[in-house]
Amino acid sequence: MINVKVVGASGYGGIGIIELLLKHPEAKISSLVAMESVGMPISQIWPHLTGFCDMEVTAPDDPRAQEPADVVFMATPDRVGMNNAAAELAKGAKIIDYSGDFRFNTAEEYAEYATRIGKDPVHAAPDLLPLSVYGAPELHRADINIDRKIVGNPGCFAISCILGLAPAANAKLFTPNSVICDCKSGISGAGKKLAATFHYPNRYDMMNAYKLAGHQHVCEVERELSKLAGEKIMLTFTSQVVPLCRGIMSCLYADLREDMTEEQVIEIYKEFYKDSPFVRVLPSTAAVGSMHVRGTNFTNLVISVDRRVRRLRVVSYIDNLVKGQAGSALQNMNLIFGLPETTGLDHPSFFP
Repeated sequence: MINVKVVGASGYGGIGIIELLLKHPEAKISSLVAMESVGMPISQIWPHLTGFCDMEVTAPDDPRAQEPADVVFMATPDRVGMNNAAAELAKGAKIIDYSGDFRFNTAEEYAEYATRIGKDPVHAAPDLLPLSVYGAPELHRADINIDRKIVGNPGCFAISCILGLAPAANAKLFTPNSVICDCKSGISGAGKKLAATFHYPNRYDMMNAYKLAGHQHVCEVERELSKLAGEKIMLTFTSQVVPLCRGIMSCLYADLREDMTEEQVIEIYKEFYKDSPFVRVLPSTAAVGSMHVRGTNFTNLVISVDRRVRRLRVVSYIDNLVKGQAGSALQNMNLIFGLPETTGLDHPSFFP
């Protein structure tokens, strides 16, 4: 049995991984750690867990929070993981970090990312960066293995865009500076912390674009697509919030190098994802939307080619709290413990 510690247990990222772990046949939650709601049973914070998980939330300096675990999920903001990872590694744990702390393998790459979002560009544990791997199993499955110490979980917008464009980048289907990512997210992507802009009267019937000067996930998308394409890919990225609780719809566009049919592109995508159980490649006629991945680790990719203007269009649907966060984290846990990556995750959406 895999003993699991969840740090940041009381937030949306924490509750997401707790819900998934409770259904996992090989995992046992040993500790819940958070800065907020200390001393409260997690089921008092989230009543739907009553009778399933009534464990008390402990402070980071509580002796119970210091007990060793096999894996630690850091469902925490930037700089928390980098300042705590060494201590957990010394106790034999593997780390799966939700933030940007370990999505990059060098101090220089991290500095570029941190500067973009206005954070301290100096990584607190640069010696640990080479131990990490970017946690996108569909691209890095071979490197997310039992020898891996740290996994940097992808950002939610990032994984939706990367999965939507990776096969096309790998096949060099599009010109490098033509990529547009038009992405819409439910409000849960902002997390649990209260703010006036998330207050119901300000959010209901409201949609808006934000971070137009540069979103933190752009670094991840450009890096992964550039590696696949073998040339520098730069993109225009627009993030938007819509009056929806959960879900991401990313409409992705790129100019094709040569005329192609939708069927030809679909074949390339299906071949690329033939060993990826959580990616479904669909034609432009597919009647799907965000509801059809809600609560699941699946990515639905709708493929379209506008031959009039020789442009590829991919619509990528994910649940931002599952494939965009806790689901990818659990998929990564499965891989680093030598389990089938679908363990505890292979279930359909709920409907309606």
